[in-house]
Amino acid sequence: MPTRVIAVANQKGGVGKTTTAVNLSACLAALGKPVLLFDLDPQANATSGLGLEKFEGASCYRTLLGEGALLDKIQKTAYDHLEIIPSEVDLCGADLELARTDNHLHRVKEALQPVVQSGRYELIVMDCPPSLGILTLNAFAAANSLLVPLQCEYYALEGISMVTRLLNQLRDTGVNPTLELLGVVMTMFDGRTNLSNQVVSEVRQHFGELVFETVIPRTTRLAEAPSFGKPIIHYDKYSAGAAAYELLAQDLLKRLKL
Repeated sequence: MPTRVIAVANQKGGVGKTTTAVNLSACLAALGKPVLLFDLDPQANATSGLGLEKFEGASCYRTLLGEGALLDKIQKTAYDHLEIIPSEVDLCGADLELARTDNHLHRVKEALQPVVQSGRYELIVMDCPPSLGILTLNAFAAANSLLVPLQCEYYALEGISMVTRLLNQLRDTGVNPTLELLGVVMTMFDGRTNLSNQVVSEVRQHFGELVFETVIPRTTRLAEAPSFGKPIIHYDKYSAGAAAYELLAQDLLKRLKL
């Protein structure tokens, strides 16, 4: 079974991108799928969200500049079937440094190649920075699929139109001709408000089948979990947030035919 590489991205911050990357990875691992979470965001929230310390030199930064192998950066987590390539602050310099290198949009793809070929993982989930800078473009160039978390709020559609425009550009220019939009995940849904329901139905009209059935609720438990360094299914297994991400993981596997 070839390894599937999924980029979780939205250039807007605060839309539940890292929450989705962490919790989806944990739920897929709990289903017995070998998963690698690749933290490409200099804020390193996915790293701390899985309870790991941020260490200097632990990220992919030096590897992207041609020093050392990405396989050596992989760390175990407290959870079966789930491993991580952590991030840390030094990754902030990557956008500037990579711009000066040859083949600067394919650095992540080249570094990931031996990891993919090792056959250790069924899924590699990349948590991208909340911007459309060089690191995010590198993730798009390296991925098979793109997963876009979208907050249930007024400006949601603006964010996704930029991502889809970029997706088409990367296909058309040959940077990654096979990149597909795997789906849109509606996050921070509050069923008590008209706005949440309105945004979801508008996004469904716009993207149809691409929008996942499962919506992620806005809950206190989901917001608390990262401060304990735990994914929601290990922090509060019976919460609404845990149930939603477990359903999303199953939906995702169906879409990928795994």
